[in-house]
Amino acid sequence: MNKLARFGLLFGILAALAACSSIPRAERDRQALERYWDYAGLPVNSFTYLGRLTGFQTLSQYQLVVFTGVNDAYLLTVSPPCSGLQFANGIGFTSRTRTIYKGFDEVRFERERCRISEIRPVNYREMKKAMREEKEGT
Repeated sequence: MNKLARFGLLFGILAALAACSSIPRAERDRQALERYWDYAGLPVNSFTYLGRLTGFQTLSQYQLVVFTGVNDAYLLTVSPPCSGLQFANGIGFTSRTRTIYKGFDEVRFERERCRISEIRPVNYREMKKAMREEKEGT
């Protein structure tokens, strides 16, 4: 199994475990958003990805993280009004290219389109490392 397939499988398992958690969804999302913010870099104007998204996680009504590779993640903020993002089962972008621009492109889900107002790269490799170290320390 290649790295991308393993990542997808791991992401699916983690999502399923989170769904079974006794912690309310709003609290889980808040904690996840705080963790991503801790590893988020300065805002950028765009990001380019090869192929397709490898996953996403909604974190609030206006924020989500998208995964474009095993260690590549971006924290996106969308502009209001944006209803239902936190319940999206799948997302896409309005861009016809593989480059996503803030202020121009939109996140698509169900029948909604929400304009991207901010993009922050996430140091996902370091975030995973810290999570492993936390887990080993407990």
